[in-house]
Amino acid sequence: MSDQLKHECGIALVRLRKPLEYYQEKYGTWQYGIQKLCLLMEKQHNRGQEGAGAASIKIDQQPGTKYIHRHRSNGNQPIKDVFDSIYGDLATVRATNPEKFEDAKWAKENVPFAGEVYLGHLRYGTFGRNSIDFVHPVKRENNWRSRNLVLAGNFNLTNVDELFNLLVSLGQSPSDYTDTVTILEKVGHYLDEENQLKFRQYKNEGYSSQAISPLIEDNLDVQKVLASASRDWDGGYAIAGMFGHGDSFVMRDPWGIRPAYYYQDDEIVVVASERPVIQTALNVRAKDIKEIEPGNGVIIRKNGDVAEVPVRVPQKRRSCSFERIYFSRGSDKDIYLERKKLGQLLTPAILDSIDHDIANSVFSFIPNTAETAFYGMMEGVRNHLQEDKMRKIHELNGEWTEEKLQEIISVEPRVEKIAVKDVKLRTFISGDEGRDDLVGHVYDVTYGIVRNDVDNLVIIDDSIVRGTTLKKSILRILDRLHPKKIVVVSSAPQIRYPDCYGIDMTRMGDFCAFNAAIALLKERNMENIIDEVYQKCKAQENLPKEEVMNYVTEIYKPFTPEEISDKISEQLTPDEMHAEVKIVFQSVDNLHAACPENNGDWYFTGDYPTPGGNKVVNTSFINYVEGNTKRAY
Repeated sequence: MSDQLKHECGIALVRLRKPLEYYQEKYGTWQYGIQKLCLLMEKQHNRGQEGAGAASIKIDQQPGTKYIHRHRSNGNQPIKDVFDSIYGDLATVRATNPEKFEDAKWAKENVPFAGEVYLGHLRYGTFGRNSIDFVHPVKRENNWRSRNLVLAGNFNLTNVDELFNLLVSLGQSPSDYTDTVTILEKVGHYLDEENQLKFRQYKNEGYSSQAISPLIEDNLDVQKVLASASRDWDGGYAIAGMFGHGDSFVMRDPWGIRPAYYYQDDEIVVVASERPVIQTALNVRAKDIKEIEPGNGVIIRKNGDVAEVPVRVPQKRRSCSFERIYFSRGSDKDIYLERKKLGQLLTPAILDSIDHDIANSVFSFIPNTAETAFYGMMEGVRNHLQEDKMRKIHELNGEWTEEKLQEIISVEPRVEKIAVKDVKLRTFISGDEGRDDLVGHVYDVTYGIVRNDVDNLVIIDDSIVRGTTLKKSILRILDRLHPKKIVVVSSAPQIRYPDCYGIDMTRMGDFCAFNAAIALLKERNMENIIDEVYQKCKAQENLPKEEVMNYVTEIYKPFTPEEISDKISEQLTPDEMHAEVKIVFQSVDNLHAACPENNGDWYFTGDYPTPGGNKVVNTSFINYVEGNTKRAY
């Protein structure tokens, strides 16, 4: 993605099902769980640049000894910081007790992070705050082990205001107005209730207070706690947690918006946001890794028992298609094929944009994340070219010469590496002063391979959100090659609406498609539509989210996708541009054909899976009209 857009957060949970001595004997170290957590987090590095954290729990520690450990960082290299801290703790203990350090039993009693349950998190903040307080895992502490809660997740809720008020009505005073605090306190509240219920039950049965604690730990109804806590959540989430006594869980939203996968054998249970990282970390096959079904939770009990159980009633599956287009690693076999298909399905529109003049066109991609879609695009171009060659040969009706045949079969698409990203310069750019000039040099180009004023230059990108980088940087740089025409191809459809389930896309005015539609309305004297939509949105402002309708779709209704694409091309073309610019977008139908199991498309269509989505889009439009730049949720 050439536009700078934040990724999704990532989670990693590791549960060792054997005593630490087992791993010491089989793998030569009791640190097996720490090593796997580190690998899982490093392999999901793409999902976190603003913070990272890791926590561990030791099961059945004696009273008076610490059993929860945590390190977090919001520095420039957060994963490295976290594991430097963890291994620093280990080195300190090893230095003072070298002869005992390799004793797994002694280590569990004396070494930080020598536990059985591990929870890691990689943070991409969408709330605009980068304080260490907002870095996961977050904790809710209590002197009762079974009331301690450690939580981390990939989520955004649309109805934090409702949930906050519910907590207040329960008598709580939440420390902050965020979905992280809200979720932590909601789960914590029902965890307390379940503990109290069990306490009264066993007390009535005549057990002593000391005897009751282990009974609660062995019989806590985790499924009930999660179902009660999440009952009113509106949003996308994959949330992982650990209770102080050793139970752990990962739960997924009922629409399957946010991803989560797990693997289990008799030694270990692992959960992560992406399938291939589990394959790599444990060297297991894709078929042995399960996707947590929408609305379900994987619960791992203190005794190591594992079960996937229903937590919320599953809804129509609306898994985030952006995960397939861009966020998740392309090393997943299904995602790789889907991205190729996205590129391949664009072939007819691309050929139309260059008047089928393949001989005088150069094909490339930018940035590197679009490489897989590029392979699919070229596969589609070559298939078309093969059909065209066969047609031309048939048209010769047997009257061919060697020269004529050679002329037909020698035509091949020209594939070149056009743009190279200067990562160091991109990292260097931070402040606003002089930013535009520096952004203009983020990419270098390969000179001398595009014939001046003759060749078309076709560049595929995985998506175009704001178009800022295109206008200020990429198109200017590509124009230095002096092509006749530049065609920028997006493997994603036009992004028209804000996301509210995790992606950092909340303001209508940031979308080049929305700005193009507004410009067309003004040009064609249809500005009344803007005011009518605004009035409809305002009329719903105080309605319950379940009654709100998305009227912002009416902004786009007067225009075809092609008209909006042409206006985007016009608006993103820099001044003094030599080449003609054409921007081609994927169609929504093609998106669904390429990613049939992940059809969440609300940012393209406005068809939100939850009621809170409609409320967010209307609020975002109101904010745009009123010149308010605050978040819509």
